[in-house]
Amino acid sequence: MKFISWNVNGLRACVQKGFEDSFRTLDADFFCLQETKMQAGQLDLQFEGYNSYWNYADKKGYSGTAIYTRHTPVSVSYGIGIDEHDHEGRVITLEMEKFYLVTCYTPNSQDGLRRLDYRMKWEDDFLNYIKQLDAKKPVILCGDLNVAHEEIDLKNPKTNRKNAGFTDEERQKMTQFLANGFVDTFRSLHPNDPTYSWWSYRFRAREKNAGWRIDYFIVSERMQANITSAAIHTEIYGSDHCPVELVIE
Repeated sequence: MKFISWNVNGLRACVQKGFEDSFRTLDADFFCLQETKMQAGQLDLQFEGYNSYWNYADKKGYSGTAIYTRHTPVSVSYGIGIDEHDHEGRVITLEMEKFYLVTCYTPNSQDGLRRLDYRMKWEDDFLNYIKQLDAKKPVILCGDLNVAHEEIDLKNPKTNRKNAGFTDEERQKMTQFLANGFVDTFRSLHPNDPTYSWWSYRFRAREKNAGWRIDYFIVSERMQANITSAAIHTEIYGSDHCPVELVIE
């Protein structure tokens, strides 16, 4: 079973840059999107054989998530059940027969870390949400989690130490998350691979491969034996992020 996750940084813009071709080439069972930046009715993008589920932010042109799936879920839910967090379209959960699939667009701490305190609250509440799911059946979590966990996960760790996405606080929350019984699938299979999934649009960062790995597939530890492969599709353009992939038996 193949899973893809991609922060498209505006789906309507990404469609103008070959999204539909990439979607068909990747040929996934589940295709999860973050930062769709859309409202209902702005784009009718369907693919034969797939159902789609959408969570839109209240604010126009901001955040938003979607999942295309070839498999019919048992149930679908939006958000994490906490009003403070559930107006930005950041989470969709598909309950499948044997697992939960969660796509997430984690809040960015922003310039000057002005949203770091909120981000810390989000991290605690989101972990609790995932643990509640994990108590029922295994979880596959994917998305732009807006943190480079270790120094290997970004090109310039020293100069980014106090920047959003690489603060000690954010990295510690990821360490804590994994310590609760979860596995970073790409890093578990590729412990020394410095491949990135996001590049700033500034300073020709992608051309120089001055990137960050902030897009993840994280699974419950008891699914680790089912992981076949994990990949990062740096060859695919259309966004400042590239798609990441997980294949499980």
